[in-house]
Order: sequence, then structure tokens, then C-alpha cells
Amino acid sequence: MLFKDIPNQLAVKQLLRQSVQRNHVAHAQLFRGSEGGAALPLALAYAQYLNCEGRAADADDSCGTCPACFKTAKLAHPDLNFIVPVTTTKAVSKDAVSHKFMADWRAFVLDNPYQGLNDWLQHIGAENKQGNISKEEAGQILKLVSLKAFEARHKIVIVWQPELMHPAAANAVLKLLEEPPPATVFLLVSHAPERLLPTILSRVQPVAVRPFSEDDLTAYLRDVRHLPEARARQLARLADGSLGTALASETQSADHDHFDFFRRWMRLCFKYQTEAGAILKLSEEFQKQGRENQKELLAYALVLVRKSLLFGLDPRLVPPLPPEEEPFVTGFAKSVNPGNADAITKELTDAHYHIERNANPRMVFVDSSLRLGEQLRGQ
Repeated sequence: MLFKDIPNQLAVKQLLRQSVQRNHVAHAQLFRGSEGGAALPLALAYAQYLNCEGRAADADDSCGTCPACFKTAKLAHPDLNFIVPVTTTKAVSKDAVSHKFMADWRAFVLDNPYQGLNDWLQHIGAENKQGNISKEEAGQILKLVSLKAFEARHKIVIVWQPELMHPAAANAVLKLLEEPPPATVFLLVSHAPERLLPTILSRVQPVAVRPFSEDDLTAYLRDVRHLPEARARQLARLADGSLGTALASETQSADHDHFDFFRRWMRLCFKYQTEAGAILKLSEEFQKQGRENQKELLAYALVLVRKSLLFGLDPRLVPPLPPEEEPFVTGFAKSVNPGNADAITKELTDAHYHIERNANPRMVFVDSSLRLGEQLRGQ
């Protein structure tokens, strides 16, 4: 992976580049960031930059064309190693350790490096199990680093989600961090570093990776995924800094315009006493969307309710609104106020809860519509 393929994160990229250019590469580094963020992609881009054979000393990125870059980009370089959470599956019924899942791991990361643990477990057919880095992995880790680098400057070991290490595996990693093998670089990629042993935290150089901004996500979805600006902005708002979430939502709901639906829904709720038939008809449309899209719509509704409340209190509290949302939020803000905002939020949150637990979507929608109508009209 190249640094340029990762949206923004300019400060972290510069920090990583300078560590190589100044020959100050720490033997153990902890990329700490939220799930769906840039921590793993940055670690991959850094690994490629470290072992690139064709870059100039002050280059901003790997060359992308040398044999080392080609192999690293395919996650097939003999000096690029991974330790990841796994568990037994139909294909691996016992002694589940990372190297038995490397073909799956390569396919998983190359498809989308912004995915999370649940996505990985589903990918290997273990969605109903908990993955971890087992005690059996300890021996594999020690064996892995006992060998010299085959052909690169550095042997690189990427440990994804080290917070899931069994104590035996954690102690093996700790031993290696205390007495690092020559020319070996450990890159720990963690979503919950507070769960790591304090002794491990004290021996790694932290690399803080911030969540993507709404603008970062919007630009990526628009320019790379070629989504319309309005749709890209909607997904970016819902993703809460997670590109993984945004990409998953894009796949699940490409044919749904949540803003248009919410706008129609709220207009009917406001006139619920005379529009019962229209609400029933809209509930059929809601039911056809599918459970994941229904949940996403309700999450989006919560975002717009919050913006409308803030806009009514002080327009300066709300970031610039997209052109299609501004007229609606301006008008809707007159119906959302501190007196009913909590009740409206609770109603939408309860609806999300019931949909998530397989309640009948039409019943949930109609019931919520009537209750929301009462709140919007102050009854």
C-alpha cells in the first residue's frame, strides 16, 4: 500500500517518513486508532516504505514498482509477517494459529484494509466465535523472528489487534520487545491499547492515528468510490470517522436516499392525524429496505434531529450544511426544541433497538410515526 492511497493523515505520514529518512526507526511501534480507521493501512504503507528498494532517500512514498514493493503490496513479501486473531473453523479444526489463515488474511486485507474484527471472523467462517491470538501462537512468534531477513532491510512483524493476545503470547512478544532481534521491526495495530500489558506499552513508540474527518470520508467516497456528493456526505456523517463503516454502508444501501425518505417521513408525522393512510403506505417502503438499511436510516435520522436542535439554538453550532439539507433543517428546527428533543431521540433509538432485534418493521415504523407526530406537534 502507498501512503498516497490513504485519505489525509498527513501529519502521521510525515512522522513515519521522517523516521526512515533520519534512520530513527523504532524497533517496536504501536499504531493506535479506532476500528475502521487508518491504523492498519498506515502500518502497511510504512512497511512498504521501509523495505522499498527504489525510492530516493527523501521520497514521500514508496516507488511502488520495485520487486519489494510489488511483493509487499500483494502481502506476499517473505519478510512481511502477520500475527492476527483467529479461532477454529471448519477448515482449521484445531491448533488455530495465524499462518494457517494467511491466504484468507491476504484476500481480506487486499479487498478492504479498513474492515474490523467481526468482518474478519465472518470472512473465515467464524462469526459466532471469539477470535484471539492464542498461547499456541507464542511458539510461532519466537520461531518467526529467530530467522534473519530473507531479502529485505528489515523483517517486519505486524500484530493486528494485540489486545486479544493470550497471556502466553503477550509474554512472548514482551520478551522480544525487551531483547529485539536485529533488523526486526514490530508494528502493533491496536483499537484498544488500554487493554495491553503496561510493560508492552512502555516498550513501544506510540503512533496516534486520528479518525477520519467527515470531509476526508466524503472526498474519498466521491473521488475514489464515485458516489454523488450528497450520498457521500450522508454516509460520511453516519460513519463517525470510520472508513470501514462508510464502505460497508455504501455496499448495503447504494440504492437508498435516506435524506429524501426522512424528509417525507417527518412531513407525514407532523400531519399524522390526517395522513394515516400515507404513513401506512410509507411503512411498506420502509419494510422493503431491509434490516441494515432500516437501521442506517434511523441512525441518519438521529443525526438530522441533533443538527436541527442545534440549528434552532444557534446556527453557528452546526457545520455548513449541504445545499439539499439546509432548507429542511432550517424548517425542521422550528419543531425540534429542548422540550421534545429527548423524547424524539428516545423514539428513534427505541425503533433502532427493536429493528435490530427482528421486530416487525412495519409495526415499528407506524408506532414510531404516531409517537413522533405527537412530539412534533407538542401533544
